[in-house]
Amino acid sequence: MKILIVGASGTLGQAVAAELGQRHDIIRAGRSSGDVQVDLRDHASVAAMYAKVGELDAVVCAAGKVPFAPLADLTEAKYLEGLNDKLLGQVRLVQAGMSVLRDRGSFTLITGILTEQPILAGACASMANGAVEAYARAAAIELPRGLRINVVSPTVLTEAMEAYGPFFRGFEPVTAARAAQAFARSVEGLQTGQVYKVW
Repeated sequence: MKILIVGASGTLGQAVAAELGQRHDIIRAGRSSGDVQVDLRDHASVAAMYAKVGELDAVVCAAGKVPFAPLADLTEAKYLEGLNDKLLGQVRLVQAGMSVLRDRGSFTLITGILTEQPILAGACASMANGAVEAYARAAAIELPRGLRINVVSPTVLTEAMEAYGPFFRGFEPVTAARAAQAFARSVEGLQTGQVYKVW
């Protein structure tokens, strides 16, 4: 398969590329690195990326930023910043990508454990994650030509504990390689409308 991985230079993206790259052709995309550049916050950038890469069998997203701040400090602008990137960025990948995916191709989006297990300063992340999962379930029943869509929801990664450990006290981390298995399950399996939790 020909697979586009958005966010391929990140910790999780590298693990997903390593896993799927053993069996498939990988195109790496990132905001400032990779085979092709893309800004998920900009529809024109997403469309230009797809125009460059051509037909695909799968699109995987391991990207999406949200602000972390105490609830009292989350302004409307900060909420919109997170929603425009992690939520609408992934929606743009799907909406613009439907026309370049081959029949029975797939989208795999990214959320995280904060959808169901909130933490201090994580309200925007929880909100964006929940919206992505709801969108994927709804899109799954309407996608044409046998296209599929799933979501991978990992907990905090072992490799990220140095930076994020203070926010995730008591959470048991998983390795990026383990989380990558869920992406492989989505891309290489047949299910749709699923949320694969790696907790």
